[in-house]
Amino acid sequence: MAGQLLNPNLLLAVPLAPLAGAAIAGLLGTQFLGNLVGRKTSHTATILGVLIAFILSVQTLLAVMDGATFNGTIYNWMTIGTLKMEVGFQIDSLSAMMMCVVTFVSLMVHIYTIGYMKDDEGYNRFFAYISLFTFSMLMLVMANNFLQLFFGWEAVGLVSYLLIGFWYQRPTAIVANMKAFLVNRVGDFGFILGIGLLLAFAGTMNYQEVFAKKDELALLTMPGTDWALLTVACICLFIGAMGKSAQFPLHVWLPDSMEGPTPISALIHAATMVTAGIFMVSRMSPLFELSDTALSFILVIGSITALFMGFLGIIQNDIKRVVAYSTLSQLGYMTVALGSSAYSVAVFHLMTHAFFKALLFLGAGSVIIGMHHDQDIRNMGGLRKYMPITWITSLIGSLALIGTPLFSGFYSKDSIIEAVEATHIWGAGFAQFAVLAGVFVTAFYSFRMYFLVFHGKERFGQAHAHGHDDHHAPKAAHGAHGDAHDDHHEEEEDDHGHHGLEPGQKPHESPFVVWFPLVMLAIPSLIIGYLTIGPMLHGDFFKGVIFVGENHPAMEELSHEFHGAMAMAIHGLSTAPFWLALSGVVAAYYCYMVNPRVPAWFFAKFHAIHTLLDNKYYMDKFNEVVFAGGARLLGNGLWNFGDKKLIDGLLVNGSAKVVAWLSSLSRVLQTGYIYHYAFVMILGVLGFLIYFLPFWPAK
Repeated sequence: MAGQLLNPNLLLAVPLAPLAGAAIAGLLGTQFLGNLVGRKTSHTATILGVLIAFILSVQTLLAVMDGATFNGTIYNWMTIGTLKMEVGFQIDSLSAMMMCVVTFVSLMVHIYTIGYMKDDEGYNRFFAYISLFTFSMLMLVMANNFLQLFFGWEAVGLVSYLLIGFWYQRPTAIVANMKAFLVNRVGDFGFILGIGLLLAFAGTMNYQEVFAKKDELALLTMPGTDWALLTVACICLFIGAMGKSAQFPLHVWLPDSMEGPTPISALIHAATMVTAGIFMVSRMSPLFELSDTALSFILVIGSITALFMGFLGIIQNDIKRVVAYSTLSQLGYMTVALGSSAYSVAVFHLMTHAFFKALLFLGAGSVIIGMHHDQDIRNMGGLRKYMPITWITSLIGSLALIGTPLFSGFYSKDSIIEAVEATHIWGAGFAQFAVLAGVFVTAFYSFRMYFLVFHGKERFGQAHAHGHDDHHAPKAAHGAHGDAHDDHHEEEEDDHGHHGLEPGQKPHESPFVVWFPLVMLAIPSLIIGYLTIGPMLHGDFFKGVIFVGENHPAMEELSHEFHGAMAMAIHGLSTAPFWLALSGVVAAYYCYMVNPRVPAWFFAKFHAIHTLLDNKYYMDKFNEVVFAGGARLLGNGLWNFGDKKLIDGLLVNGSAKVVAWLSSLSRVLQTGYIYHYAFVMILGVLGFLIYFLPFWPAK
């Protein structure tokens, strides 16, 4: 088996199967071609497509673990001189693992959507979008060249725009998807500059050919400066990752993207789109290893994101937004691992996080179904006895998220913290503080949400004390409400447009199609870290795929201290991260279950800090005033001077005025009277005589 090539046709079937499903649901299942197929055909076609992709991905991963590989061109698009533009796949342990994660989480989200979106008019359209999203992401992770990487990169951006603004009747959804689109354009500008630099100096877009020239590239500087070329190229590529993977300061789009239906929150924010940047940097490890400056930049950006985005999770009351800020913080952790040259740890955390974060998002969606669309955690409480499956799976997800020993999140998160401690590049000190402080913060906001939702006294079915931040569509567009109910539970709203349970109503466990994916995601959240940490971090799983320079010792030190998954868990009980996480849980329990006066006291005492957090560090205000305001000023200036005065005033109207002036002159002369013309002719003859008079011979 060793050295065997994978079958390119089977590999091609992996992204094409979801694409075919998307085409069936999106073309035949919508008004585009006249609703030729119904809901059942749409969801069957898309789920079947993703299931095929998942089965083939698992087979591919097993073959890769046996030593099979593939790196070749599938389709040559065009050749310009020596530059080949092609569709090609590079299948190794990194891409095969990503394919499995993407297809598995996507499959669970597809199944969940049957229950969640069942009352929605856009049901078929939604299935088409999420299948198209899966296709785009698979093209991105399977690529063997920058052109295809960029295609997948832009395609996931486009589909996420369509998904975030899925309920396009709502102004908030339109603002959110435009914001996501624009912020990603900023990152993508850096990304395409990085690709362009590498293309200009390496002369190729193929990964392996660029990597082969990395030592020559390392000696070059940017023309006209003394900046190292690779440093600039790597930072530009990472700016692309900052947009996609929502790193500070390009993180502002991700919390707002909660405007989309919950299944896409799980798909975009868990396994797929936001981790594209982490995957890309890991794939480019041979280049990033040659620039300590780029690694320091990555380390500091990741640390800021990991810590400061966690703080924002503490004050959120919308159940989906708490999970969204937790995603931001965890992406910061992955980025810190990248900056520490622990690429395999970043990818390992990407994988474990995909399962438990998808679980938490879908669990939040299940709670929203049970609560009849109320997303405010202050109106919940005591749901444990009404929704036992949602409760236990959410608890597993929360324990994995905070890094409880033996859960999958523990292995990846602790490895990141250890890797940072072994790093000595600039910014490592701040990163160590950020990742440790982040452990306490994560535990606090995760269990604040958990206790408020599942424990304590029941606060639902009462007069609505809290203003609802319920991101749901107006009642007129029934079906733009996203959440499923049992058939006898129709949408309830009071006169004020509030969603939620009426007095006397009780929540109920979600239907099978909703809780089945929760159980399926809870299993890897429990065991995947324990099973895979050995081969992925300390074995040969990423050998020859991820490169770490000799001057970056973090991974060596990790491997030196690793004595098996069980030993790591037992040792973990005596380390600082475990006690920080435990104290976070205890603090949350005390503040929200035992003595709710404590948060109220903090709120009164530190009102300024609360205001700062409530306004998300004023990042949105800053962007609005500086960038949007600057653009408006520039736009107004260009419009007033450039458009109105220069183009309209001078060029368009000015030329018309000149013509009018000339024609007004000629109009005076052209009267139409014969005696005027005769008079002019006589004047003309006289003029001739006078002009030529000096040449007449003298008498």
